[in-house]
Amino acid sequence: MNEYDSNRIYDTVKNIGYFKTNDHLNADCYLLNTCHIRDKSKEKVYDEIGRVRKNYKNKKKPIVIIAGCVAQAESSEMIKREPYIDIIIGPQSYHKINKIIENFKFKNKEEITEFDTEEKFNYLDKIKNNDSNVSSFLTIQEGCDKFCSFCVVPYTRGPEYSRPFKKIIEEAESLIKNGSKELTLLGQNVNAYLYKDEDKIYKLSDLILELDKIKELKRIRYTTSHPRDMSEDLIECYSYSKKLMPLIHLPIQSGSDKILKLMNRNHKVEKYLEIYKMLKKINNDVEFSSDFIIGYPGEMDSDFNDTMELVKNIKFINSYSFIFSPRPGTPASRLKLIDKEIAKERLVNIQKVLEDHQIKKNQTLLNKSIEVLVENKLKDQNKYFGRNVFLNSVIFDGEKKYIGKVVDVKITKFNRNTLFGKIDESKNMRAA
Repeated sequence: MNEYDSNRIYDTVKNIGYFKTNDHLNADCYLLNTCHIRDKSKEKVYDEIGRVRKNYKNKKKPIVIIAGCVAQAESSEMIKREPYIDIIIGPQSYHKINKIIENFKFKNKEEITEFDTEEKFNYLDKIKNNDSNVSSFLTIQEGCDKFCSFCVVPYTRGPEYSRPFKKIIEEAESLIKNGSKELTLLGQNVNAYLYKDEDKIYKLSDLILELDKIKELKRIRYTTSHPRDMSEDLIECYSYSKKLMPLIHLPIQSGSDKILKLMNRNHKVEKYLEIYKMLKKINNDVEFSSDFIIGYPGEMDSDFNDTMELVKNIKFINSYSFIFSPRPGTPASRLKLIDKEIAKERLVNIQKVLEDHQIKKNQTLLNKSIEVLVENKLKDQNKYFGRNVFLNSVIFDGEKKYIGKVVDVKITKFNRNTLFGKIDESKNMRAA
Protein backbone atom coordinates (compact mmCIF):
# COMPACT_ATOMS: atom_id res chain seq x y z
CA MET A 1 0.00 0.00 0.00
CA ASN A 2 2.76 2.44 0.93
CA GLU A 3 4.57 1.86 -2.36
CA TYR A 4 1.38 2.68 -4.26
CA ASP A 5 0.80 5.78 -2.11
CA SER A 6 4.39 6.93 -2.62
CA ASN A 7 4.09 6.58 -6.39
CA ARG A 8 0.84 8.54 -6.43
CA ILE A 9 2.30 11.28 -4.25
CA TYR A 10 5.09 11.58 -6.79
CA ASP A 11 2.58 11.70 -9.67
CA THR A 12 0.97 14.63 -7.80
CA VAL A 13 4.02 16.73 -6.88
CA LYS A 14 5.43 16.51 -10.41
CA ASN A 15 2.69 18.98 -11.32
CA ILE A 16 4.37 21.67 -9.20
CA GLY A 17 7.89 20.99 -10.43
CA TYR A 18 9.22 18.37 -8.00
CA PHE A 19 11.08 15.32 -9.30
CA LYS A 20 12.78 12.32 -7.72
CA THR A 21 16.49 12.60 -7.05
CA ASN A 22 19.23 10.27 -5.82
CA ASP A 23 21.21 13.33 -4.70
CA HIS A 24 19.90 13.30 -1.14
CA LEU A 25 22.23 16.09 -0.03
CA ASN A 26 20.85 18.68 -2.41
CA ALA A 27 17.11 18.03 -2.42
CA ASP A 28 14.65 20.90 -2.01
CA CYS A 29 12.07 18.68 -0.35
CA TYR A 30 12.40 15.55 1.78
CA LEU A 31 9.27 13.38 2.12
CA LEU A 32 9.11 10.33 4.35
CA ASN A 33 6.07 8.10 3.81
CA THR A 34 5.49 6.04 6.95
CA CYS A 35 3.79 2.86 8.13
CA HIS A 36 2.55 2.42 11.72
CA ILE A 37 2.35 -1.37 11.50
CA ARG A 38 6.12 -1.74 11.85
CA ASP A 39 7.63 -2.04 15.32
CA LYS A 40 9.04 1.19 16.79
CA SER A 41 7.83 3.03 13.68
CA LYS A 42 7.59 6.39 15.45
CA GLU A 43 11.16 6.24 16.77
CA LYS A 44 12.42 5.25 13.32
CA VAL A 45 10.90 8.45 11.94
CA TYR A 46 12.79 10.56 14.48
CA ASP A 47 16.01 8.67 13.73
CA GLU A 48 15.60 9.36 10.01
CA ILE A 49 14.87 13.05 10.56
CA GLY A 50 17.98 13.22 12.76
CA ARG A 51 20.04 11.95 9.83
CA VAL A 52 18.46 14.52 7.50
CA ARG A 53 19.24 17.35 9.94
CA LYS A 54 22.85 16.19 10.19
CA ASN A 55 23.24 15.93 6.39
CA TYR A 56 21.86 19.44 5.88
CA LYS A 57 23.74 21.05 8.78
CA ASN A 58 25.71 23.35 6.48
CA LYS A 59 23.18 23.48 3.65
CA LYS A 60 19.86 25.13 2.95
CA LYS A 61 17.17 23.25 4.87
CA PRO A 62 14.75 21.30 2.65
CA ILE A 63 11.01 21.24 3.23
CA VAL A 64 10.57 18.20 5.49
CA ILE A 65 7.28 16.31 5.11
CA ILE A 66 6.11 13.29 7.10
CA ALA A 67 3.27 11.41 5.40
CA GLY A 68 1.37 8.17 6.04
CA CYS A 69 0.02 6.35 9.06
CA VAL A 70 2.60 7.44 11.64
CA ALA A 71 1.91 11.01 10.62
CA GLN A 72 -1.82 10.41 11.10
CA ALA A 73 -1.42 8.86 14.54
CA GLU A 74 1.31 11.08 15.97
CA SER A 75 0.78 14.41 14.21
CA SER A 76 0.53 16.80 17.17
CA GLU A 77 3.36 15.16 19.11
CA MET A 78 5.65 15.17 16.07
CA ILE A 79 5.27 18.85 15.40
CA LYS A 80 6.08 19.65 19.04
CA ARG A 81 8.88 17.10 19.50
CA GLU A 82 10.72 17.61 16.22
CA PRO A 83 10.89 21.25 15.05
CA TYR A 84 12.77 20.16 11.93
CA ILE A 85 9.52 18.71 10.55
CA ASP A 86 7.57 21.25 8.48
CA ILE A 87 4.48 19.41 7.26
CA ILE A 88 2.45 16.47 8.57
CA ILE A 89 0.04 14.85 6.15
CA GLY A 90 -2.12 11.77 6.78
CA PRO A 91 -2.69 8.92 4.29
CA GLN A 92 -6.17 10.14 3.34
CA SER A 93 -5.06 13.73 2.71
CA TYR A 94 -2.03 13.49 0.44
CA HIS A 95 -4.07 14.70 -2.55
CA LYS A 96 -3.75 18.13 -0.90
CA ILE A 97 0.04 18.01 -0.87
CA ASN A 98 0.64 20.46 -3.72
CA LYS A 99 -1.47 23.16 -2.08
CA ILE A 100 0.15 22.48 1.30
CA ILE A 101 3.69 22.79 -0.12
CA GLU A 102 2.83 26.01 -1.93
CA ASN A 103 1.18 27.46 1.18
CA PHE A 104 4.14 26.51 3.36
CA LYS A 105 6.37 28.89 1.42
CA PHE A 106 4.31 31.76 2.77
CA LYS A 107 3.14 30.68 6.23
CA ASN A 108 3.78 28.42 9.20
CA LYS A 109 3.93 24.68 9.58
CA GLU A 110 0.87 22.64 8.80
CA GLU A 111 -0.68 19.32 9.71
CA ILE A 112 -3.48 17.79 7.64
CA THR A 113 -4.96 14.55 8.98
CA GLU A 114 -8.62 14.52 7.93
CA PHE A 115 -10.19 11.37 6.53
CA ASP A 116 -10.90 12.60 2.99
CA THR A 117 -10.67 9.21 1.28
CA GLU A 118 -13.36 9.80 -1.35
CA GLU A 119 -12.06 13.26 -2.15
CA LYS A 120 -8.52 11.87 -2.38
CA PHE A 121 -9.43 9.27 -4.99
CA ASN A 122 -11.62 11.69 -6.92
CA TYR A 123 -8.52 13.86 -7.20
CA LEU A 124 -6.14 11.01 -8.04
CA ASP A 125 -8.49 9.69 -10.74
CA LYS A 126 -7.68 12.87 -12.68
CA ILE A 127 -3.92 12.28 -12.47
CA LYS A 128 -2.36 9.54 -14.60
CA ASN A 129 -0.67 6.73 -12.70
CA ASN A 130 2.78 6.74 -14.31
CA ASP A 131 3.97 3.44 -12.85
CA SER A 132 5.67 1.59 -15.72
CA ASN A 133 6.91 -1.47 -13.84
CA VAL A 134 6.20 -4.94 -15.16
CA SER A 135 4.54 -5.69 -11.81
CA SER A 136 2.39 -2.83 -10.45
CA PHE A 137 0.22 -2.10 -7.44
CA LEU A 138 -3.33 -0.81 -7.67
CA THR A 139 -5.30 0.32 -4.63
CA ILE A 140 -8.97 -0.64 -4.80
CA GLN A 141 -9.99 -0.27 -1.17
CA GLU A 142 -8.80 1.55 1.94
CA GLY A 143 -9.60 1.58 5.63
CA CYS A 144 -11.03 -1.12 7.83
CA ASP A 145 -14.13 -1.62 9.98
CA LYS A 146 -12.95 -4.78 11.75
CA PHE A 147 -11.25 -3.10 14.74
CA CYS A 148 -8.94 -5.95 15.66
CA SER A 149 -7.74 -5.06 19.13
CA PHE A 150 -4.04 -4.90 18.17
CA CYS A 151 -4.42 -2.93 14.93
CA VAL A 152 -4.03 0.80 14.37
CA VAL A 153 -5.40 0.85 10.79
CA PRO A 154 -9.01 1.93 11.61
CA TYR A 155 -7.55 4.91 13.47
CA THR A 156 -4.99 5.92 10.84
CA ARG A 157 -6.73 4.96 7.58
CA GLY A 158 -10.33 5.40 8.67
CA PRO A 159 -13.44 3.38 7.74
CA GLU A 160 -13.68 1.04 4.78
CA TYR A 161 -13.93 2.78 1.43
CA SER A 162 -14.19 1.05 -1.95
CA ARG A 163 -13.20 2.90 -5.11
CA PRO A 164 -15.64 3.03 -8.05
CA PHE A 165 -15.42 -0.10 -10.18
CA LYS A 166 -15.01 1.72 -13.50
CA LYS A 167 -12.26 4.00 -12.17
CA ILE A 168 -10.27 0.96 -11.02
CA ILE A 169 -10.59 -0.66 -14.44
CA GLU A 170 -9.55 2.59 -16.13
CA GLU A 171 -6.44 2.85 -13.95
CA ALA A 172 -5.65 -0.82 -14.57
CA GLU A 173 -5.89 -0.29 -18.34
CA SER A 174 -3.60 2.74 -18.05
CA LEU A 175 -1.01 0.73 -16.09
CA ILE A 176 -1.17 -2.07 -18.64
CA LYS A 177 -0.61 0.42 -21.48
CA ASN A 178 2.45 1.61 -19.55
CA GLY A 179 3.83 -1.93 -19.63
CA SER A 180 2.41 -3.66 -16.56
CA LYS A 181 1.87 -7.39 -16.98
CA GLU A 182 0.95 -8.14 -13.38
CA LEU A 183 -1.39 -6.21 -11.09
CA THR A 184 -1.61 -6.60 -7.32
CA LEU A 185 -4.92 -5.24 -6.01
CA LEU A 186 -4.41 -3.53 -2.66
CA GLY A 187 -6.50 -2.76 0.39
CA GLN A 188 -6.25 -2.84 4.15
CA ASN A 189 -9.05 -5.36 3.86
CA VAL A 190 -9.03 -5.96 0.13
CA ASN A 191 -11.57 -8.77 -0.04
CA ALA A 192 -14.13 -6.52 1.66
CA TYR A 193 -14.26 -4.51 -1.61
CA LEU A 194 -17.88 -3.58 -2.28
CA TYR A 195 -19.01 -0.86 -4.66
CA LYS A 196 -22.61 -0.04 -5.50
CA ASP A 197 -23.75 1.95 -8.48
CA GLU A 198 -27.23 2.34 -9.97
CA ASP A 199 -27.19 -0.97 -11.77
CA LYS A 200 -25.03 -3.40 -9.86
CA ILE A 201 -23.11 -4.32 -6.75
CA TYR A 202 -19.45 -5.02 -7.52
CA LYS A 203 -17.24 -7.26 -5.39
CA LEU A 204 -13.60 -8.29 -5.58
CA SER A 205 -14.58 -11.32 -7.66
CA ASP A 206 -16.14 -8.99 -10.27
CA LEU A 207 -12.92 -6.99 -10.50
CA ILE A 208 -10.86 -10.13 -10.96
CA LEU A 209 -13.11 -11.46 -13.71
CA GLU A 210 -13.11 -8.12 -15.53
CA LEU A 211 -9.33 -7.85 -15.36
CA ASP A 212 -9.06 -11.45 -16.51
CA LYS A 213 -10.49 -10.35 -19.87
CA ILE A 214 -7.59 -7.97 -20.62
CA LYS A 215 -5.35 -9.85 -23.05
CA GLU A 216 -2.11 -8.01 -22.24
CA LEU A 217 -2.45 -8.68 -18.50
CA LYS A 218 -0.71 -11.91 -17.50
CA ARG A 219 -1.20 -12.14 -13.72
CA ILE A 220 -3.57 -10.93 -11.00
CA ARG A 221 -2.91 -10.87 -7.24
CA TYR A 222 -4.54 -9.23 -4.23
CA THR A 223 -3.60 -8.43 -0.63
CA THR A 224 -4.32 -8.21 2.29
CA SER A 225 -7.35 -10.34 3.08
CA HIS A 226 -9.47 -11.14 6.11
CA PRO A 227 -10.96 -14.64 6.66
CA ARG A 228 -14.38 -13.15 7.36
CA ASP A 229 -14.54 -11.78 3.82
CA MET A 230 -13.40 -14.85 1.89
CA SER A 231 -16.75 -15.24 0.16
CA GLU A 232 -17.77 -18.21 -1.99
CA ASP A 233 -17.79 -16.10 -5.16
CA LEU A 234 -14.19 -15.07 -4.50
CA ILE A 235 -13.17 -18.65 -3.78
CA GLU A 236 -14.83 -19.76 -7.04
CA CYS A 237 -12.53 -17.41 -8.98
CA TYR A 238 -9.72 -19.88 -8.36
CA SER A 239 -11.55 -22.49 -10.38
CA TYR A 240 -11.81 -20.56 -13.64
CA SER A 241 -9.53 -17.52 -13.65
CA LYS A 242 -6.27 -18.53 -15.35
CA LYS A 243 -4.61 -15.22 -14.44
CA LEU A 244 -5.40 -15.24 -10.71
CA MET A 245 -2.24 -16.47 -9.00
CA PRO A 246 -2.59 -19.51 -6.71
CA LEU A 247 -0.98 -17.89 -3.66
CA ILE A 248 -3.35 -16.53 -1.03
CA HIS A 249 -2.04 -14.31 1.74
CA LEU A 250 -4.66 -14.79 4.41
CA PRO A 251 -3.57 -13.60 7.88
CA ILE A 252 -4.93 -15.54 10.83
CA GLN A 253 -2.56 -14.18 13.57
CA SER A 254 -3.16 -17.11 15.96
CA GLY A 255 -4.25 -20.75 15.90
CA SER A 256 -6.03 -20.39 19.25
CA ASP A 257 -9.74 -19.54 19.36
CA LYS A 258 -9.19 -17.95 22.76
CA ILE A 259 -6.56 -15.57 21.40
CA LEU A 260 -8.59 -14.84 18.25
CA LYS A 261 -11.44 -13.76 20.52
CA LEU A 262 -9.13 -11.51 22.54
CA MET A 263 -7.91 -10.04 19.25
CA ASN A 264 -11.51 -9.34 18.20
CA ARG A 265 -10.95 -11.25 14.98
CA ASN A 266 -14.56 -12.53 15.07
CA HIS A 267 -13.82 -15.85 13.44
CA LYS A 268 -12.58 -19.20 14.66
CA VAL A 269 -9.80 -21.50 13.50
CA GLU A 270 -12.47 -23.84 12.13
CA LYS A 271 -13.60 -21.12 9.71
CA TYR A 272 -10.04 -20.63 8.50
CA LEU A 273 -9.59 -24.36 7.94
CA GLU A 274 -12.89 -24.48 6.08
CA ILE A 275 -11.64 -21.80 3.66
CA TYR A 276 -8.39 -23.70 3.20
CA LYS A 277 -10.17 -26.97 2.41
CA MET A 278 -12.61 -25.32 -0.01
CA LEU A 279 -9.78 -23.70 -1.95
CA LYS A 280 -7.68 -26.86 -2.09
CA LYS A 281 -10.72 -28.77 -3.34
CA ILE A 282 -11.38 -26.21 -6.07
CA ASN A 283 -7.72 -25.83 -7.05
CA ASN A 284 -5.13 -28.11 -5.47
CA ASP A 285 -2.32 -25.83 -6.69
CA VAL A 286 -3.39 -23.10 -4.27
CA GLU A 287 -0.91 -22.36 -1.47
CA PHE A 288 -1.26 -20.18 1.62
CA SER A 289 0.83 -17.56 3.35
CA SER A 290 -0.18 -15.81 6.56
CA ASP A 291 0.70 -13.48 9.45
CA PHE A 292 1.25 -14.60 13.04
CA ILE A 293 1.43 -12.48 16.19
CA ILE A 294 3.35 -14.40 18.84
CA GLY A 295 3.13 -13.63 22.53
CA TYR A 296 -0.18 -11.79 22.41
CA PRO A 297 -1.32 -10.78 25.92
CA GLY A 298 -2.95 -13.81 27.53
CA GLU A 299 -1.21 -16.36 25.28
CA MET A 300 -0.47 -19.56 27.22
CA ASP A 301 1.61 -22.55 26.16
CA SER A 302 -1.59 -24.30 25.05
CA ASP A 303 -2.54 -21.35 22.82
CA PHE A 304 0.89 -21.31 21.21
CA ASN A 305 0.71 -25.07 20.68
CA ASP A 306 -2.61 -24.58 18.87
CA THR A 307 -0.90 -22.07 16.56
CA MET A 308 1.96 -24.47 15.95
CA GLU A 309 -0.48 -27.26 15.12
CA LEU A 310 -2.23 -25.05 12.56
CA VAL A 311 1.12 -24.16 10.98
CA LYS A 312 2.09 -27.82 10.71
CA ASN A 313 -1.27 -28.81 9.24
CA ILE A 314 -1.48 -26.15 6.53
CA LYS A 315 2.25 -25.90 5.74
CA PHE A 316 2.28 -22.23 4.78
CA ILE A 317 4.86 -21.65 2.06
CA ASN A 318 5.65 -18.11 3.22
CA SER A 319 4.58 -16.25 6.35
CA TYR A 320 5.37 -13.29 8.55
CA SER A 321 5.69 -13.76 12.29
CA PHE A 322 6.35 -11.17 14.97
CA ILE A 323 6.33 -10.80 18.72
CA PHE A 324 3.37 -8.68 19.79
CA SER A 325 4.20 -5.02 20.29
CA PRO A 326 1.49 -2.60 21.42
CA ARG A 327 0.33 0.26 19.19
CA PRO A 328 -0.73 3.44 20.99
CA GLY A 329 -4.47 3.97 21.16
CA THR A 330 -5.46 0.37 20.45
CA PRO A 331 -7.34 -1.74 23.04
CA ALA A 332 -4.45 -4.22 23.16
CA SER A 333 -2.03 -1.49 24.21
CA ARG A 334 -3.65 -1.52 27.65
CA LEU A 335 -3.14 -5.26 28.20
CA LYS A 336 -0.41 -6.83 30.30
CA LEU A 337 2.47 -8.19 28.22
CA ILE A 338 3.66 -11.76 28.65
CA ASP A 339 7.26 -12.52 29.61
CA LYS A 340 9.57 -11.28 26.81
CA GLU A 341 11.89 -14.31 26.96
CA ILE A 342 8.96 -16.71 26.63
CA ALA A 343 7.69 -14.76 23.61
CA LYS A 344 11.16 -14.82 22.02
CA GLU A 345 11.46 -18.59 22.49
CA ARG A 346 8.04 -19.17 20.92
CA LEU A 347 8.92 -16.95 17.97
CA VAL A 348 12.15 -18.87 17.33
CA ASN A 349 10.28 -22.19 17.44
CA ILE A 350 7.51 -21.18 15.06
CA GLN A 351 9.85 -19.45 12.63
CA LYS A 352 11.92 -22.61 12.39
CA VAL A 353 8.84 -24.60 11.34
CA LEU A 354 7.69 -21.88 8.92
CA GLU A 355 11.15 -21.68 7.37
CA ASP A 356 11.37 -25.46 7.05
CA HIS A 357 8.11 -25.44 5.08
CA GLN A 358 9.52 -22.75 2.76
CA ILE A 359 12.70 -24.73 2.14
CA LYS A 360 10.82 -27.98 1.52
CA LYS A 361 8.53 -26.26 -1.00
CA ASN A 362 11.52 -24.76 -2.80
CA GLN A 363 13.24 -28.14 -2.78
CA THR A 364 10.36 -29.64 -4.75
CA LEU A 365 11.16 -27.18 -7.55
CA LEU A 366 14.81 -28.24 -7.94
CA ASN A 367 15.61 -29.36 -11.51
CA LYS A 368 12.10 -28.44 -12.61
CA SER A 369 11.00 -25.74 -15.06
CA ILE A 370 8.71 -23.10 -13.61
CA GLU A 371 6.94 -20.10 -15.12
CA VAL A 372 8.54 -16.77 -14.25
CA LEU A 373 7.34 -13.26 -15.08
CA VAL A 374 10.56 -11.38 -15.86
CA GLU A 375 10.65 -7.93 -14.25
CA ASN A 376 14.12 -6.50 -14.75
CA LYS A 377 17.87 -6.96 -15.20
CA LEU A 378 19.94 -6.95 -12.03
CA LYS A 379 22.53 -4.21 -11.61
CA ASP A 380 26.16 -5.08 -12.31
CA GLN A 381 25.29 -8.63 -13.29
CA ASN A 382 24.29 -10.41 -16.44
CA LYS A 383 21.32 -11.83 -14.56
CA TYR A 384 17.60 -11.21 -14.58
CA PHE A 385 14.94 -11.09 -11.89
CA GLY A 386 11.36 -12.27 -11.85
CA ARG A 387 8.80 -14.09 -9.74
CA ASN A 388 6.99 -17.39 -10.04
CA VAL A 389 3.27 -17.88 -9.43
CA PHE A 390 3.90 -18.23 -5.68
CA LEU A 391 5.75 -14.89 -5.53
CA ASN A 392 9.17 -16.47 -5.03
CA SER A 393 12.08 -14.36 -6.23
CA VAL A 394 13.84 -16.04 -9.15
CA ILE A 395 17.30 -15.03 -10.41
CA PHE A 396 18.53 -16.51 -13.67
CA ASP A 397 20.73 -16.04 -16.72
CA GLY A 398 18.67 -14.48 -19.46
CA GLU A 399 18.32 -11.83 -22.14
CA LYS A 400 16.76 -8.37 -22.28
CA LYS A 401 14.12 -9.60 -24.74
CA TYR A 402 12.49 -11.63 -21.97
CA ILE A 403 11.61 -8.61 -19.76
CA GLY A 404 7.82 -8.37 -19.43
CA LYS A 405 7.32 -11.92 -20.65
CA VAL A 406 6.46 -15.17 -18.90
CA VAL A 407 9.33 -17.60 -19.44
CA ASP A 408 10.24 -21.08 -18.26
CA VAL A 409 13.23 -21.20 -15.94
CA LYS A 410 14.87 -24.45 -14.85
CA ILE A 411 15.76 -24.25 -11.15
CA THR A 412 19.35 -25.31 -10.41
CA LYS A 413 19.69 -24.19 -6.77
CA PHE A 414 17.78 -22.39 -4.05
CA ASN A 415 17.80 -20.91 -0.59
CA ARG A 416 14.89 -20.09 1.69
CA ASN A 417 13.90 -16.86 -0.08
CA THR A 418 15.25 -17.17 -3.61
CA LEU A 419 15.31 -19.61 -6.51
CA PHE A 420 18.20 -19.67 -9.01
CA GLY A 421 18.21 -21.11 -12.48
CA LYS A 422 18.61 -20.77 -16.22
CA ILE A 423 16.30 -20.29 -19.15
CA ASP A 424 14.81 -23.58 -20.35
CA GLU A 425 15.37 -22.97 -24.05
CA SER A 426 13.29 -25.99 -25.06
CA LYS A 427 10.16 -24.44 -23.55
CA ASN A 428 10.58 -20.79 -24.39
CA MET A 429 9.69 -20.47 -28.04
CA ARG A 430 6.63 -18.41 -27.02
CA ALA A 431 8.76 -15.81 -25.25
CA ALA A 432 11.42 -15.41 -27.94
